[in-house]
Amino acid sequence: MQHHILIIEDEIPAANHLKSLIEKYLAQADILEILDSVEGAVSWLQTHPKPDLIFMDIQLADGQSFDIFTQVNIQCPIIFITAYDEYAIHAFDVNGLDYLLKPINLERFQMAIDKYRRHTQTPNYNEILQEIRSFSDYKSRFLVKQGDQFIVIPVAQIASFQFLEGYTHLMTKTNRQFIIDDSIEKINRQLNPRFFFQVNRKTIVHIDSISKISSWFNSRLKVETTPKSPNDIIVSRERVKDFKAFLNR
Repeated sequence: MQHHILIIEDEIPAANHLKSLIEKYLAQADILEILDSVEGAVSWLQTHPKPDLIFMDIQLADGQSFDIFTQVNIQCPIIFITAYDEYAIHAFDVNGLDYLLKPINLERFQMAIDKYRRHTQTPNYNEILQEIRSFSDYKSRFLVKQGDQFIVIPVAQIASFQFLEGYTHLMTKTNRQFIIDDSIEKINRQLNPRFFFQVNRKTIVHIDSISKISSWFNSRLKVETTPKSPNDIIVSRERVKDFKAFLNR
């Protein structure tokens, strides 16, 4: 069965990356078009047969993609893409099947594709909305100071938090480090446990930053991350069971 797919995304690198993911993980995917604006999407949808699935960025150059639905009737399922989870709840008022937060996590992408494969006429909106609302309970960004400037770091860009030399360090996926005031324990309470895990008293890691896990002394585990951590990251023995469960969700 061929899947006719429309992509609505105004960032060319993001659109090309999404196209490659679709072609890799969805057999017989036919990318009909890549559109970059509300106006272009409305025009295309008014003049072409409906696709089987639409990947739609919420924030486009000429407005929000929700504006499309006031001008055309879209019946096919939609997987929304957004850098801001506060938009996501509105997506399910307009035939949304799932959502993906930028940068796209491969595991979440595969889950969305699986959901599309299982899709019937009536998606389980309650389940999806409950999942989205869980994001609002957790911190989405951290304000850090660098010199005399303040910088906002989205949680999706964070690789780990580590307590080193008497200070808590926020480490990004691009290998930048910032000192923040909060303790590891307080930070851990503020993070979504689907993506972050406190492996010991001094370290919290993001699941996407984990590159290798190996056995260590005394029934512990050693975690290697990308970028490489300045210190060994060891999962304490009492947390090993929960850590394995975290990885196996």
